Amino acid sequence: MARKTGSHSEITGPRIRAAAQHLFARHGYAAVSMRQIAAEVGVQAGALYLYTPDKQSLLADLMRDHLESLLAATAALPSQPSPADRLAQFARFHIGYHIERPDAVFIAYMELRNLEPAQFAEIEALRRRYEDVLEDILRAGHRAGQFSIPDSKLATMALIAMLTGVTNWYREGGRLRRHDVEAIYADMALKSVGALAQP
Repeated sequence: MARKTGSHSEITGPRIRAAAQHLFARHGYAAVSMRQIAAEVGVQAGALYLYTPDKQSLLADLMRDHLESLLAATAALPSQPSPADRLAQFARFHIGYHIERPDAVFIAYMELRNLEPAQFAEIEALRRRYEDVLEDILRAGHRAGQFSIPDSKLATMALIAMLTGVTNWYREGGRLRRHDVEAIYADMALKSVGALAQP
């Protein structure tokens, strides 16, 4: 929402959203009040309503932006010659993208339960669109005889959980470099569906 005439120039939507994302990720949506978000930004609570109707809308906006950006980045990935190559690329991409955004990832996966029904349906549909990208890869690999998958939906959920879990423990400067983690997880993803590791 655009800044209203007369509001202070430093009170911006992005600052409010960044503060809300930080607090929701650290303390949980239910435990954070609009007053706390305002204090984090350094404004009066009433100023927040120039940018968002309520806390629920703020949560949904954060989730929507994260998932729409994720889908756009996924769509921009270069094409690959085989389902195995596509799966390896997806695994590397998922980890690299999500490692950069741990707060957004936590909110998108853990706070769905706090959305009202209409907003839940919208956000869940976006999340399913992303999961469908992976399931399409798995189905293509199964059809081509490259993957052994008893149930593509279950395999999709298992792989998403495995790949997303990296954000819970990965820290820059640790024992493994990011590139190493991406490569190892891509290899595990391929092996989990009965495919050979990619070079």
